[in-house]
Amino acid sequence: MVGYVRLFQARDRVTGEVITLKKLKMEREGEGVPGNAIREIALLKELQHPNIVRLRDVLWDNCRLYLIMDYVELDLREHMDKNPESSDLDNVKSYVYQILKAMQFCHAHRVLHRDLKPQNILIDRASSTIKVADFGLARCFTPPIRPYTHEVVTLLYRAPEILLGSQLYSTPVDMWSIGCIFAELVNGTPIFLGDSEIGQLFKIFEVLGTPTDNVWGGVTNMPDWQAQFPQWPQQDLAQVVPRLDPEGVDLLRQMLEYDPQKRITAKRALQHPYFADFDRGQAQECRAGAGGNGRGARRSANAAE
Repeated sequence: MVGYVRLFQARDRVTGEVITLKKLKMEREGEGVPGNAIREIALLKELQHPNIVRLRDVLWDNCRLYLIMDYVELDLREHMDKNPESSDLDNVKSYVYQILKAMQFCHAHRVLHRDLKPQNILIDRASSTIKVADFGLARCFTPPIRPYTHEVVTLLYRAPEILLGSQLYSTPVDMWSIGCIFAELVNGTPIFLGDSEIGQLFKIFEVLGTPTDNVWGGVTNMPDWQAQFPQWPQQDLAQVVPRLDPEGVDLLRQMLEYDPQKRITAKRALQHPYFADFDRGQAQECRAGAGGNGRGARRSANAAE
C-alpha cells in the first residue's frame, strides 16, 4: 500500500529544467508497487494530450516510487485565490473549454478521472494552458459497466448518483464535477458547499430541487434514497450564477443534470453555443506555448491515497 504522497519541486541536473517529483512511500517493505500507482503510471503514459499532465519518467529507490513530471506553477484553486483576473468570463470560458478537451480525450480512451476538482487542475500562467492532473483514482472502463466504489471524488464535486450510493456510474460523474468547477470559476466559491455526504446531497437539492422519478427515473429506488428527504423547490440557476450569460447558464444546467443518462457529454459540451464566440485557435496557441504537457507542484503534502 501507499503510505503517503508528497510533491516536490526539483531541478534536472542534466538539462537544468525545473521538474516535479511525486513521491510515493510504501507502508511495508517488500510489497512492491501498489495497484493504484501502477494504474496512474499506465494511464499517464497512455493519455498524451496537451491538456493532460505528462509523465517524464518513473524511478524506484529504497521503497519509494518517484513519478517525474513537468513543473507547472499553480493549481486552479491557487490561481483563483491569487489572481482576480481568473474570474474574468473570457478566462473562465477558456479554462472550461480546455478541461472539456482533456475529458473528451480521456472518455474517448475509456478513462474516468473520478477526482476532478480545482486542486487537480493545473494552469501555466504564462500561456493560460490548463493541465488535468492527479489520476490516482482514475479507472479504465469497458461495457458493460462494472460496479465501482462510491468513495471517490472530493465531496464538493461528487455527483448525486454517487452520493445516493450507486456503484454503477461512468463518464457523467466527471461531467458533474466539471459543472461544479465551472460554477466555482464564475462565482469564486463552490456552488454546493456541504460538510458531509448527506449535507452535500441536501445542498444540491436546495439549488436544483429535490429530484423525483419524473425528473430522474429510478432515483427513489437508489440505495441511499430516503422517502423522508426534505422537498426543496428548484432555484433559478441564472440567479445562482448571475454573472453568466444565458448560453453559459444553459451549458451549466446540462452539466448539472440529475439524470446521468441525460447529462451532457464532453464532446457535446464542446459544441455548445456557449463556445460559439470562443477563439479555438487561441486555445491551440496557448497549449503550444506551454511546451507540451506539464505537471504542477504543490508545496504541501497531499493526503495518502
